[in-house]
Amino acid sequence: MLWQCKFSRREKMKRIFIIAGVALILLSGCSKNDGGQAGSADSGNLIVWSFTDELGDMTKNYYSLAYPGVNVEYTLTPWEQFPNKLDPVLASGQGTPDVFALEADVVRKYVESGLLLDLTDLYEANKDKLLAYPVEVGSYNGKVYAMSWQATPGAMFYRRSLAKKYLGTDDPKVVQTYFADLNKFQETAKLLKDSSGGSCVVISALGDIMKVFVGLRKSPWVVDDKLFIDPVMEQFLDLCKVLHDNRWEGRVIQWSEGWFAGMRGELKDETGRPVEVFSCFLPTWGLHYVLKTNAPDTSGDWAMIPGPASWRWGGTWIGAYKGSKNRAAAKEYIRYLTIDDGFLEQWARDKGDMVSNLAVVDKIKNDFSEPFLGGQNHYAEFAEMAKNVNGRLSQANDAAIEGYFNEVVTSVVNGEKTKAQALADFRAIVETQFGL
Repeated sequence: MLWQCKFSRREKMKRIFIIAGVALILLSGCSKNDGGQAGSADSGNLIVWSFTDELGDMTKNYYSLAYPGVNVEYTLTPWEQFPNKLDPVLASGQGTPDVFALEADVVRKYVESGLLLDLTDLYEANKDKLLAYPVEVGSYNGKVYAMSWQATPGAMFYRRSLAKKYLGTDDPKVVQTYFADLNKFQETAKLLKDSSGGSCVVISALGDIMKVFVGLRKSPWVVDDKLFIDPVMEQFLDLCKVLHDNRWEGRVIQWSEGWFAGMRGELKDETGRPVEVFSCFLPTWGLHYVLKTNAPDTSGDWAMIPGPASWRWGGTWIGAYKGSKNRAAAKEYIRYLTIDDGFLEQWARDKGDMVSNLAVVDKIKNDFSEPFLGGQNHYAEFAEMAKNVNGRLSQANDAAIEGYFNEVVTSVVNGEKTKAQALADFRAIVETQFGL
């Protein structure tokens, strides 16, 4: 069976938007004037654009109740259409929203554009209680331009029944020792396969561990205007080849029906033989919207651990147009949604969202118990994992470059190219696309 890294239509569109949009936004960012505060923080009109209905919920049911004097004109646009709507108005300065949501894979494009309102004062006044990595992602050249209310660290979720069967325990503290680093991960993948007579794989899809390795990097993709391949990414490539060739992974594609079948315990190989999937790697939202949704009958048979590295996946940031005529209200809107203790505590309790305000997290983290995880406190676990996530390596072209690197993995794993050939082709296409 050939392995490939499958991109959803949304992922492919992201890559196109990043490549096509960065130059337009960056070129237009030089001519706009930031200016001082304008308007009132608690009155007037505020135009807000978003691709996620979370912002609409926050605005209607929380912010507007706290700030009745501000008339918010809220517009929700599907993600596939959102960059094409936002980029031209930011570039021209005509018809711009005051505030807008920014998706994780493209937020750096806007942060580096020179078009966003400086939010550094909000950060400085509250930095002691804010989680580091969301601020790092939203910062450029020492200034903060986008902020997030949430944290989306990733975890390794495993089946308790399989852990008992093949490792002798389902205790998260003990299971973590089997996956504490990449060498342990590989050793345990072999152990699971050997102990099960070949039926148990450590993961079902190689795509599960891409972001884990991205989180392990010490250097960004671009250093001194040149492509740099961190050695850990070559280690990722090597591990994928080992996992595939030894059939220590399920040989299905992330987001495919086979991936979901693995979560349910219903995966079969090409001969019809059952395949036991030990684990999957998912972020905060993956627990609720991927695992619980697609494998409801396995409730109680899961647990979570940090796994071999700290990493993140997804999230939404909020920024404001620096030429807004309502800068005071825009800033206060962002402050309220991303910093305010009272709002974020209520939001976290109402929605279960992992927030980026550490004071709130510390106050509420011990109040959770997740039946799907056998009663484990997922909120407290994620809170610890989030502290070790590094956002300092984020750059505008990350998502596109990582998409091309996944193509390297596909070609090497499937035996279509040698490692040297695939990496040379990767360097060539990145240099061509981004002029590096």
